[in-house]
Amino acid sequence: MAWQWDVSAAKKLAVGRVPDTRVEVAAWAAMARLIGINSDHVPNVELDEPLIAVPVPNGEGPMIIDGWHRICKALRRGVPELDAVALTSDEELACRIHGGEKGYGWSRAPQPPPVR
Repeated sequence: MAWQWDVSAAKKLAVGRVPDTRVEVAAWAAMARLIGINSDHVPNVELDEPLIAVPVPNGEGPMIIDGWHRICKALRRGVPELDAVALTSDEELACRIHGGEKGYGWSRAPQPPPVR
């Protein structure tokens, strides 16, 4: 998936909101294996912090954009569900960096010139 979201912007949109959905952890197990997870960080995450999900235009269902370490911890502990804040379509678009109508491809920070 060549889509990317600004998670910091999404967290600002979600701050203070009451979780409005529950995520079935087992349904995301296969996707979790594709996400870069820092295993050393997993034990330190709090499962009561809600995940952040966004609707994917032309997709079937939401995409988790924040909370993958929590999903991994829940899978390890056998926790069946986690709370989540679901952003609206407008909020999703506001925090999307690229993908869909915002264009495809990976954004890369400018690289310094090579040292010679």
